[in-house]
Amino acid sequence: MSEGEIAFDAPGAGKPCKTWYKVISSLESDVVPLIALHGGPGGGHEYLEPLIDLHDKHSVPVIFYDQIGCGRSTHLQEKMGDDTFWTFDLFVQELDNLIDHLQLRGKGFYLLGQSWGGMLGSTYAARKPKGLKRLVLVSSPASIPLYMEGCKYTLSQLPPDVRETLEECDRQGDHTSEKFQEAALVFNKKHVCRIDPMPEPVQEAFRHLKEDPTSYLTM
Repeated sequence: MSEGEIAFDAPGAGKPCKTWYKVISSLESDVVPLIALHGGPGGGHEYLEPLIDLHDKHSVPVIFYDQIGCGRSTHLQEKMGDDTFWTFDLFVQELDNLIDHLQLRGKGFYLLGQSWGGMLGSTYAARKPKGLKRLVLVSSPASIPLYMEGCKYTLSQLPPDVRETLEECDRQGDHTSEKFQEAALVFNKKHVCRIDPMPEPVQEAFRHLKEDPTSYLTM
């Protein structure tokens, strides 16, 4: 295993940025590596670490990274609400930067994107980048209108008081108060992860989103 940081010239950031990454196994072998794209945006890579089984069982190198704005990569809380900065293009450029740094264009690579990561992966794949061999989508919406309809349905399955709290907080732009956090936890335990207690890597993703929701709330 190896890990490191890559300088990333994020357009409009106004300061030097870096992308943290971790490689399971070596990239020197002939086996095509898998790059994991986490959700959120802002969820961090930890909850995807069970993908390490692909290396342990099939010798597939696995590459994790924290996207800009979360985890061990550069945070830009001063960009809260700046939808000219937090764009798909920003994350596509960061992914390109990672792939070029690791010199994967010749050998090729697979992408696996979960939730928001699948949206990023689809956007990236549509540009037909050199080296992309396969794209795997996990729990990722194919249509934003259908996704919004799904959100309405999942809200309707909650206790009335929890649903009303979430709807009220959303109208007020309140995503940090204690009452919002408590209601969101009920939602997450019913619709995101029903294992009780939640596995530590999943809890870590929620901690990332709570500590710095900048990219998540803006996008």
